[in-house]
Amino acid sequence: MESPLPAETPRMAKTTPASSSRFPPQIPFIIGNEACERFSFYGMRNILMVFLMDYLLRNVNPDAAMREAMAKSHFHLFMSGVYFFPLFGGYLADRFLGKYRVIFWLSLLYCVGQFCLALFVENIYGFYTGLLLISLGSGGIKPCVSAMVGDQFTAENKHLVKKVFAIFYWSINLGSFFASLFIPLALKNLGPAVAFGIPGVLMLIATVIYWAGRHHYVMVPPTGRNPHSFFRVVFSALGNQSQRTPGGGWLSAARARHPEEAIEGVRAVFRINLLLMPTIPFFWMLFDQKASTWVVQAKAMDPHVGSFTFQPSQMQFINPALVMILIPVLAAVVYPAFQRMGWELTPLRRMPLGLVIGALSYVIAGYYQVLIEGHTVLNISWQILPYIVLTVAEILVSTTGLEFAYTQAPREMKSVVQSLWLLNSTLANVAVAIAAALNIFKGSAQFFFYAGLAALAGIGMALMARRYTVRDYYQEAAPPIPVGERAAPDLSPKGA
Repeated sequence: MESPLPAETPRMAKTTPASSSRFPPQIPFIIGNEACERFSFYGMRNILMVFLMDYLLRNVNPDAAMREAMAKSHFHLFMSGVYFFPLFGGYLADRFLGKYRVIFWLSLLYCVGQFCLALFVENIYGFYTGLLLISLGSGGIKPCVSAMVGDQFTAENKHLVKKVFAIFYWSINLGSFFASLFIPLALKNLGPAVAFGIPGVLMLIATVIYWAGRHHYVMVPPTGRNPHSFFRVVFSALGNQSQRTPGGGWLSAARARHPEEAIEGVRAVFRINLLLMPTIPFFWMLFDQKASTWVVQAKAMDPHVGSFTFQPSQMQFINPALVMILIPVLAAVVYPAFQRMGWELTPLRRMPLGLVIGALSYVIAGYYQVLIEGHTVLNISWQILPYIVLTVAEILVSTTGLEFAYTQAPREMKSVVQSLWLLNSTLANVAVAIAAALNIFKGSAQFFFYAGLAALAGIGMALMARRYTVRDYYQEAAPPIPVGERAAPDLSPKGA
């Protein structure tokens, strides 16, 4: 039987010529996998808050307000795990197993977690075990999939990278759109076992699609136990400050033991994260609460829109639908228009702007909450406006950040830097989970509190971005492998 894990040689696909406008042939496998995996994840995630409040935790805490706070805290702890485990997956991929193996094996674990949710809808321990496996699987593959997309390109065809990341993000939202629209209806009409079972099936399909493209991928091999890794360079610099070069910064003390490329890689990591880590978590505090705080708000609204009755968690379909429309509009119309006017919307301008716009969405939603608390009955369709504003913010921050984190990192650091980008969401969700558990902010106050934090973060990022020097890193082109020649499958224990 053929091994599902081919050898990770530097290149296993024919290099696309620089003049070509066509994507490499392996891209559809990655995009198809991502669309199905995102349907699986968002289908499960978007009904999780309602399921915890109305099903699983009913016998744990009969008080509705306390159960809401507990469900929100548990939801955001789960989300923090999803965004913490990229550190684990990125490290394994970069240092030992390579991206393909990590994605394949953790996808299988992911499938097991999804089916645990369907099997244990009445067992809190079994259900939470499933959530743990999903956070490990989904989180572990996150930095590897996005970095693997970039690995399919070289400096020769890097003009296609921006387009492929836009399509990649579009496919994420295609899966999210259908999941958000249909899985809440499955929960209401078919019950939680079926509602969680459908995402499990989609994750299995995603894994099969990814495996089917195994002979086409460009494989960037892991670096192994790198004597010039991030932490080795940092510790060398800290322990040898007496050898510091005048004017070379504190990392120059590592030059006696490490090459300049390794030191520059560490500089890149610090450069990126000193800009992103103090600011981007405040955006994710806003964005991830659309699946918790905004769902709770929707439950207090009139769900009837014409002849259709919306489920509270179903309103989340607006976000991916808008993303699929707005990404090409912004890329093809808005960004070029600003460039023609002499003020290009660079990544370092888009992200701070996105933070401020995200804050505005919470001001609008907070105003709605004030009306609800005053016993005004609002129709659920009023949520469309803050969803539109938050979606614009998402595109400016998240799509831009995904590309920015990849291009600003040297090859050896790409998956790890992607992991650190995702770690911003961990910090955000832990903060929201703690605030929910302590029940610090209630009602409209929480909307205005998070809006204020995001606005301040946007202003701070804009000020810091002025001192950031942009440096793009792409792998060098390698000679194409002749047609008909392919690296043999790795049948050794390491590749099994």
